[in-house]
Amino acid sequence: MMALTKRASALALLAALGGCSMMPTWMSGAAEKPKPAELGPNVALISVRQAWTARIGPVGLPLAPTVHGTSVALASSDGTVTQLDGNTGRVLWQGNAGGPVSAGVGSDGKLVSVITQANEVVTFAGGSTPLWRQKLVAQSYTAPFVAGGRVFVLAADRSVSAYDGQTGRRLWNQVRPGEPLVLRQSGVMLAVGDTLLVGLGGRLVGLNPGNGLPRWEAPIATPRGTNDVERLVDLVGTVSRIGNSVCVRAFQARVGCVDGERGGVQWTKPASGAEGLAGDDRLVFGTESDGKVLAWRRDNGERAWSSDRLLHRGLTAPLALGRSVVVGDSTGLVHMLSREDGTPLNRLSTDGTAIAAPPVLVGNTMVIVTRGGGVYGFVPE
Repeated sequence: MMALTKRASALALLAALGGCSMMPTWMSGAAEKPKPAELGPNVALISVRQAWTARIGPVGLPLAPTVHGTSVALASSDGTVTQLDGNTGRVLWQGNAGGPVSAGVGSDGKLVSVITQANEVVTFAGGSTPLWRQKLVAQSYTAPFVAGGRVFVLAADRSVSAYDGQTGRRLWNQVRPGEPLVLRQSGVMLAVGDTLLVGLGGRLVGLNPGNGLPRWEAPIATPRGTNDVERLVDLVGTVSRIGNSVCVRAFQARVGCVDGERGGVQWTKPASGAEGLAGDDRLVFGTESDGKVLAWRRDNGERAWSSDRLLHRGLTAPLALGRSVVVGDSTGLVHMLSREDGTPLNRLSTDGTAIAAPPVLVGNTMVIVTRGGGVYGFVPE
Protein backbone atom coordinates (compact mmCIF):
# COMPACT_ATOMS: atom_id res chain seq x y z
CA MET A 1 0.00 0.00 0.00
CA MET A 2 1.14 3.54 -0.66
CA ALA A 3 1.08 6.73 1.32
CA LEU A 4 1.26 10.31 0.18
CA THR A 5 2.84 13.61 0.88
CA LYS A 6 0.44 15.28 -1.51
CA ARG A 7 -3.23 16.32 -1.09
CA ALA A 8 -6.06 14.20 0.26
CA SER A 9 -7.54 13.89 -3.24
CA ALA A 10 -4.96 11.20 -3.98
CA LEU A 11 -5.95 9.02 -1.03
CA ALA A 12 -8.65 6.96 -2.67
CA LEU A 13 -6.55 6.32 -5.75
CA LEU A 14 -3.52 5.25 -3.76
CA ALA A 15 -5.52 2.96 -1.51
CA ALA A 16 -7.01 1.26 -4.54
CA LEU A 17 -3.65 0.67 -6.15
CA GLY A 18 -2.38 -1.37 -3.20
CA GLY A 19 1.34 -0.92 -3.84
CA CYS A 20 1.56 -0.93 -7.64
CA SER A 21 2.46 1.96 -9.89
CA MET A 22 -0.34 1.05 -12.28
CA MET A 23 -3.61 -0.71 -11.61
CA PRO A 24 -3.37 -4.32 -12.83
CA THR A 25 -6.02 -5.48 -15.28
CA TRP A 26 -7.49 -7.92 -12.75
CA MET A 27 -8.13 -5.06 -10.31
CA SER A 28 -10.02 -3.08 -12.91
CA GLY A 29 -12.36 -5.98 -13.62
CA ALA A 30 -10.86 -6.72 -17.04
CA ALA A 31 -9.72 -10.18 -15.97
CA GLU A 32 -9.66 -12.49 -12.99
CA LYS A 33 -6.81 -12.32 -10.52
CA PRO A 34 -4.00 -14.62 -11.70
CA LYS A 35 -3.93 -17.92 -9.88
CA PRO A 36 -0.80 -18.70 -7.89
CA ALA A 37 1.48 -21.23 -9.53
CA GLU A 38 0.81 -24.77 -8.36
CA LEU A 39 3.62 -26.41 -6.47
CA GLY A 40 4.88 -29.88 -7.13
CA PRO A 41 5.88 -32.37 -4.44
CA ASN A 42 8.52 -31.05 -2.07
CA VAL A 43 11.85 -32.78 -2.61
CA ALA A 44 14.12 -31.71 0.25
CA LEU A 45 17.58 -31.48 -1.25
CA ILE A 46 18.72 -29.39 1.72
CA SER A 47 17.95 -30.70 5.21
CA VAL A 48 16.40 -28.05 7.48
CA ARG A 49 15.12 -28.45 11.03
CA GLN A 50 12.76 -26.16 12.92
CA ALA A 51 14.80 -25.11 15.96
CA TRP A 52 12.23 -22.99 17.79
CA THR A 53 9.03 -20.98 17.54
CA ALA A 54 7.81 -17.85 19.30
CA ARG A 55 4.76 -15.60 19.19
CA ILE A 56 4.33 -11.86 18.86
CA GLY A 57 1.18 -9.91 17.98
CA PRO A 58 -0.21 -9.83 14.43
CA VAL A 59 2.00 -8.05 11.88
CA GLY A 60 -0.16 -6.07 9.47
CA LEU A 61 2.63 -3.91 8.09
CA PRO A 62 6.07 -4.75 6.66
CA LEU A 63 7.76 -4.53 10.08
CA ALA A 64 11.04 -6.16 9.19
CA PRO A 65 13.12 -7.73 11.98
CA THR A 66 16.60 -6.36 12.61
CA VAL A 67 19.56 -8.56 13.53
CA HIS A 68 22.54 -7.54 15.60
CA GLY A 69 24.90 -10.22 16.84
CA THR A 70 22.85 -13.12 18.17
CA SER A 71 19.69 -11.10 18.88
CA VAL A 72 16.78 -10.16 16.65
CA ALA A 73 14.43 -7.22 17.30
CA LEU A 74 10.81 -7.37 16.11
CA ALA A 75 7.61 -5.39 16.41
CA SER A 76 3.94 -6.22 16.00
CA SER A 77 1.37 -3.82 14.65
CA ASP A 78 -0.10 -3.05 18.09
CA GLY A 79 3.18 -1.49 19.22
CA THR A 80 4.72 -4.43 21.08
CA VAL A 81 8.50 -4.46 20.65
CA THR A 82 10.38 -7.70 21.34
CA GLN A 83 14.02 -8.71 21.35
CA LEU A 84 14.70 -12.43 21.00
CA ASP A 85 17.75 -14.63 21.25
CA GLY A 86 18.08 -15.75 17.65
CA ASN A 87 19.61 -19.10 18.57
CA THR A 88 16.90 -20.22 21.00
CA GLY A 89 13.87 -17.96 20.43
CA ARG A 90 13.98 -16.89 24.10
CA VAL A 91 12.50 -13.46 24.82
CA LEU A 92 15.25 -11.16 26.10
CA TRP A 93 12.89 -8.27 26.81
CA GLN A 94 9.58 -6.87 25.64
CA GLY A 95 8.04 -3.39 25.72
CA ASN A 96 5.33 -1.33 24.10
CA ALA A 97 5.64 1.85 22.04
CA GLY A 98 2.34 3.19 23.39
CA GLY A 99 0.32 2.75 20.22
CA PRO A 100 0.24 1.09 16.80
CA VAL A 101 3.46 1.31 14.83
CA SER A 102 4.00 2.28 11.20
CA ALA A 103 7.68 1.46 10.79
CA GLY A 104 10.38 -0.58 12.49
CA VAL A 105 12.51 -2.09 13.71
CA GLY A 106 15.88 -0.31 13.86
CA SER A 107 18.54 -1.55 16.25
CA ASP A 108 22.27 -1.54 16.96
CA GLY A 109 21.88 -4.33 19.51
CA LYS A 110 21.57 -1.90 22.43
CA LEU A 111 19.04 0.68 21.22
CA VAL A 112 15.83 -0.41 19.49
CA SER A 113 13.65 2.17 17.69
CA VAL A 114 10.23 2.12 16.03
CA ILE A 115 7.89 4.77 14.65
CA THR A 116 4.25 4.95 15.70
CA GLN A 117 1.20 5.88 13.68
CA ALA A 118 0.99 8.95 15.94
CA ASN A 119 4.21 10.18 14.25
CA GLU A 120 6.55 9.47 17.14
CA VAL A 121 9.94 7.83 17.07
CA VAL A 122 10.19 5.67 20.20
CA THR A 123 13.48 4.21 21.42
CA PHE A 124 14.13 1.43 23.95
CA ALA A 125 17.37 0.48 25.66
CA GLY A 126 16.90 -3.15 26.59
CA GLY A 127 13.89 -2.69 28.84
CA SER A 128 10.11 -2.56 28.77
CA THR A 129 9.94 1.22 29.29
CA PRO A 130 10.91 3.48 26.39
CA LEU A 131 14.11 5.43 26.90
CA TRP A 132 12.66 8.40 24.98
CA ARG A 133 10.12 9.43 22.38
CA GLN A 134 10.07 12.37 19.99
CA LYS A 135 7.31 13.78 17.82
CA LEU A 136 7.94 13.85 14.08
CA VAL A 137 6.61 16.48 11.69
CA ALA A 138 5.63 13.82 9.13
CA GLN A 139 4.80 10.13 9.07
CA SER A 140 7.50 7.58 8.32
CA TYR A 141 7.27 4.12 6.75
CA THR A 142 10.97 3.27 6.95
CA ALA A 143 12.50 1.62 9.99
CA PRO A 144 14.80 3.99 11.90
CA PHE A 145 18.49 3.37 11.32
CA VAL A 146 20.47 3.12 14.56
CA ALA A 147 24.25 3.55 14.42
CA GLY A 148 27.03 5.50 16.07
CA GLY A 149 24.92 6.36 19.10
CA ARG A 150 22.33 8.06 16.88
CA VAL A 151 18.88 7.28 15.52
CA PHE A 152 18.27 8.36 11.92
CA VAL A 153 14.74 8.80 10.54
CA LEU A 154 13.60 9.02 6.90
CA ALA A 155 10.15 10.63 6.81
CA ALA A 156 7.44 10.64 4.16
CA ASP A 157 8.12 14.30 3.34
CA ARG A 158 11.60 13.15 2.20
CA SER A 159 13.26 14.73 5.21
CA VAL A 160 16.10 12.99 7.04
CA SER A 161 16.70 13.62 10.75
CA ALA A 162 19.24 12.51 13.33
CA TYR A 163 18.54 12.10 17.06
CA ASP A 164 20.85 11.54 19.99
CA GLY A 165 20.42 7.86 20.90
CA GLN A 166 20.44 8.45 24.65
CA THR A 167 18.37 11.61 25.00
CA GLY A 168 16.27 11.84 21.84
CA ARG A 169 17.47 15.40 21.19
CA ARG A 170 17.23 16.22 17.50
CA LEU A 171 20.69 16.91 16.15
CA TRP A 172 19.83 17.94 12.59
CA ASN A 173 17.11 17.80 9.96
CA GLN A 174 17.53 18.01 6.20
CA VAL A 175 14.58 18.41 3.83
CA ARG A 176 14.73 17.58 0.15
CA PRO A 177 11.91 18.44 -2.29
CA GLY A 178 10.87 15.71 -4.67
CA GLU A 179 7.95 13.95 -6.29
CA PRO A 180 4.66 14.72 -4.48
CA LEU A 181 3.87 11.08 -3.59
CA VAL A 182 5.89 8.48 -1.71
CA LEU A 183 5.42 4.77 -1.16
CA ARG A 184 3.90 3.49 2.05
CA GLN A 185 6.59 0.89 2.48
CA SER A 186 10.11 0.69 3.78
CA GLY A 187 12.71 2.81 2.02
CA VAL A 188 16.51 2.65 2.14
CA MET A 189 18.88 3.71 4.94
CA LEU A 190 22.25 2.19 5.76
CA ALA A 191 25.84 3.18 6.45
CA VAL A 192 28.95 2.54 4.38
CA GLY A 193 32.04 3.66 6.24
CA ASP A 194 31.40 7.16 7.55
CA THR A 195 28.61 7.91 5.06
CA LEU A 196 24.86 7.56 5.64
CA LEU A 197 23.13 6.23 2.51
CA VAL A 198 19.47 7.21 2.05
CA GLY A 199 17.00 6.58 -0.76
CA LEU A 200 15.41 9.86 -1.82
CA GLY A 201 13.07 9.35 -4.75
CA GLY A 202 14.90 7.34 -7.40
CA ARG A 203 18.33 8.35 -6.10
CA LEU A 204 20.67 6.89 -3.54
CA VAL A 205 22.17 9.84 -1.66
CA GLY A 206 25.28 9.79 0.52
CA LEU A 207 24.97 12.11 3.53
CA ASN A 208 27.40 13.30 6.17
CA PRO A 209 25.94 11.68 9.34
CA GLY A 210 27.27 14.54 11.43
CA ASN A 211 25.16 17.26 9.80
CA GLY A 212 23.05 15.67 7.05
CA LEU A 213 24.74 17.52 4.20
CA PRO A 214 24.95 15.57 0.92
CA ARG A 215 28.25 14.16 -0.26
CA TRP A 216 27.09 12.53 -3.50
CA GLU A 217 24.01 11.36 -5.41
CA ALA A 218 23.63 8.22 -7.51
CA PRO A 219 20.60 8.09 -9.86
CA ILE A 220 19.02 4.63 -10.08
CA ALA A 221 15.75 5.54 -11.86
CA THR A 222 14.20 8.67 -13.33
CA PRO A 223 10.49 9.42 -12.82
CA ARG A 224 8.46 8.95 -16.00
CA GLY A 225 4.79 8.74 -16.86
CA THR A 226 1.79 10.99 -17.24
CA ASN A 227 0.66 11.21 -13.60
CA ASP A 228 2.14 11.27 -10.11
CA VAL A 229 1.44 7.60 -9.44
CA GLU A 230 3.17 6.39 -12.59
CA ARG A 231 6.17 8.56 -11.72
CA LEU A 232 6.84 6.81 -8.41
CA VAL A 233 10.33 5.31 -8.44
CA ASP A 234 11.23 5.42 -4.75
CA LEU A 235 14.02 3.11 -3.63
CA VAL A 236 12.71 0.24 -1.52
CA GLY A 237 14.43 -1.88 1.16
CA THR A 238 16.04 -4.32 1.60
CA VAL A 239 19.42 -3.76 -0.06
CA SER A 240 22.30 -6.06 -0.92
CA ARG A 241 25.63 -4.78 0.37
CA ILE A 242 28.95 -6.53 -0.16
CA GLY A 243 31.82 -4.27 0.88
CA ASN A 244 31.32 -0.95 -0.90
CA SER A 245 28.95 -2.47 -3.47
CA VAL A 246 25.37 -1.49 -2.62
CA CYS A 247 22.60 -2.84 -4.85
CA VAL A 248 19.08 -1.40 -4.62
CA ARG A 249 15.68 -1.51 -6.29
CA ALA A 250 13.71 1.46 -7.60
CA PHE A 251 10.01 0.64 -7.29
CA GLN A 252 8.65 -0.98 -10.47
CA ALA A 253 11.44 0.61 -12.52
CA ARG A 254 15.03 -0.60 -12.19
CA VAL A 255 17.62 -2.36 -10.08
CA GLY A 256 21.19 -1.17 -9.85
CA CYS A 257 24.47 -1.22 -7.96
CA VAL A 258 26.38 1.76 -6.61
CA ASP A 259 29.82 2.29 -5.09
CA GLY A 260 28.68 3.16 -1.57
CA GLU A 261 31.88 5.01 -0.74
CA ARG A 262 32.20 7.25 -3.80
CA GLY A 263 28.65 7.23 -5.15
CA GLY A 264 29.43 6.02 -8.65
CA VAL A 265 26.67 4.07 -10.42
CA GLN A 266 28.10 0.72 -11.49
CA TRP A 267 25.06 -0.40 -13.50
CA THR A 268 21.27 -0.30 -13.67
CA LYS A 269 18.81 -2.65 -15.38
CA PRO A 270 15.03 -2.48 -15.98
CA ALA A 271 13.00 -4.48 -13.44
CA SER A 272 9.35 -4.60 -12.33
CA GLY A 273 9.35 -5.39 -8.66
CA ALA A 274 8.31 -3.76 -5.40
CA GLU A 275 10.48 -5.66 -2.92
CA GLY A 276 14.13 -5.27 -2.01
CA LEU A 277 17.19 -7.29 -2.98
CA ALA A 278 19.69 -9.76 -1.55
CA GLY A 279 22.95 -11.08 -2.91
CA ASP A 280 26.49 -12.33 -2.56
CA ASP A 281 29.79 -11.36 -4.15
CA ARG A 282 28.74 -12.87 -7.50
CA LEU A 283 24.99 -12.43 -7.84
CA VAL A 284 22.13 -10.12 -6.86
CA PHE A 285 18.69 -11.69 -6.27
CA GLY A 286 15.22 -10.17 -6.45
CA THR A 287 11.54 -11.03 -6.79
CA GLU A 288 9.38 -9.36 -9.40
CA SER A 289 5.76 -8.32 -8.85
CA ASP A 290 4.48 -11.28 -10.90
CA GLY A 291 6.41 -13.78 -8.77
CA LYS A 292 9.46 -14.34 -10.94
CA VAL A 293 12.71 -14.77 -9.05
CA LEU A 294 15.68 -13.23 -10.85
CA ALA A 295 19.44 -13.21 -10.47
CA TRP A 296 21.74 -10.56 -11.95
CA ARG A 297 25.54 -10.67 -12.11
CA ARG A 298 26.88 -8.28 -9.52
CA ASP A 299 29.77 -7.03 -11.63
CA ASN A 300 27.78 -5.93 -14.70
CA GLY A 301 24.04 -6.48 -14.11
CA GLU A 302 23.61 -9.11 -16.82
CA ARG A 303 20.83 -11.63 -16.19
CA ALA A 304 22.19 -14.86 -14.69
CA TRP A 305 18.89 -16.76 -14.44
CA SER A 306 15.13 -16.40 -14.04
CA SER A 307 12.63 -18.74 -12.37
CA ASP A 308 8.85 -18.65 -12.88
CA ARG A 309 8.03 -21.55 -10.54
CA LEU A 310 6.48 -19.20 -7.95
CA LEU A 311 4.39 -16.95 -10.19
CA HIS A 312 1.67 -14.90 -8.46
CA ARG A 313 2.47 -16.28 -5.02
CA GLY A 314 3.07 -12.87 -3.37
CA LEU A 315 6.79 -13.19 -2.66
CA THR A 316 8.91 -11.36 -0.12
CA ALA A 317 12.35 -9.98 -0.82
CA PRO A 318 14.90 -12.81 -0.77
CA LEU A 319 17.64 -13.91 1.60
CA ALA A 320 20.91 -15.36 0.28
CA LEU A 321 21.72 -18.32 2.52
CA GLY A 322 24.49 -20.82 1.79
CA ARG A 323 23.81 -22.34 -1.61
CA SER A 324 20.19 -21.21 -1.56
CA VAL A 325 18.00 -18.16 -2.14
CA VAL A 326 15.11 -18.03 0.35
CA VAL A 327 11.76 -16.28 -0.23
CA GLY A 328 8.46 -16.35 1.66
CA ASP A 329 5.02 -16.27 0.04
CA SER A 330 1.48 -15.12 0.82
CA THR A 331 0.37 -18.60 1.97
CA GLY A 332 2.96 -18.92 4.71
CA LEU A 333 5.37 -21.12 2.78
CA VAL A 334 9.12 -20.53 2.69
CA HIS A 335 10.87 -21.55 -0.52
CA MET A 336 14.55 -22.42 -0.75
CA LEU A 337 15.87 -22.17 -4.30
CA SER A 338 19.28 -22.90 -5.76
CA ARG A 339 21.31 -19.72 -6.09
CA GLU A 340 22.90 -21.20 -9.22
CA ASP A 341 19.74 -21.64 -11.31
CA GLY A 342 16.61 -21.09 -9.15
CA THR A 343 15.59 -24.76 -8.95
CA PRO A 344 13.78 -25.87 -5.75
CA LEU A 345 15.86 -27.19 -2.85
CA ASN A 346 13.26 -27.32 -0.07
CA ARG A 347 9.93 -25.89 1.08
CA LEU A 348 9.06 -25.06 4.70
CA SER A 349 5.67 -24.49 6.33
CA THR A 350 4.69 -21.96 8.99
CA ASP A 351 1.24 -21.02 10.35
CA GLY A 352 -0.55 -20.53 7.02
CA THR A 353 -0.59 -16.72 7.15
CA ALA A 354 1.50 -14.65 4.75
CA ILE A 355 5.20 -14.23 5.43
CA ALA A 356 5.38 -10.67 6.74
CA ALA A 357 8.99 -9.73 6.04
CA PRO A 358 12.09 -10.94 4.22
CA PRO A 359 13.78 -13.82 6.04
CA VAL A 360 16.81 -12.82 8.13
CA LEU A 361 19.83 -14.77 9.34
CA VAL A 362 20.96 -14.84 12.98
CA GLY A 363 24.14 -16.87 13.20
CA ASN A 364 23.16 -20.18 11.62
CA THR A 365 19.43 -19.67 12.23
CA MET A 366 17.01 -18.38 9.60
CA VAL A 367 14.26 -16.34 11.25
CA ILE A 368 10.82 -16.08 9.62
CA VAL A 369 7.96 -13.80 10.75
CA THR A 370 4.34 -14.29 9.64
CA ARG A 371 1.40 -11.90 9.47
CA GLY A 372 -0.27 -13.94 12.18
CA GLY A 373 2.58 -13.18 14.58
CA GLY A 374 4.41 -16.49 14.33
CA VAL A 375 8.21 -16.34 14.59
CA TYR A 376 10.14 -19.40 13.41
CA GLY A 377 13.77 -20.33 13.70
CA PHE A 378 14.99 -22.79 11.03
CA VAL A 379 18.49 -24.24 10.91
CA PRO A 380 19.86 -25.76 7.67
CA GLU A 381 21.86 -28.92 8.34
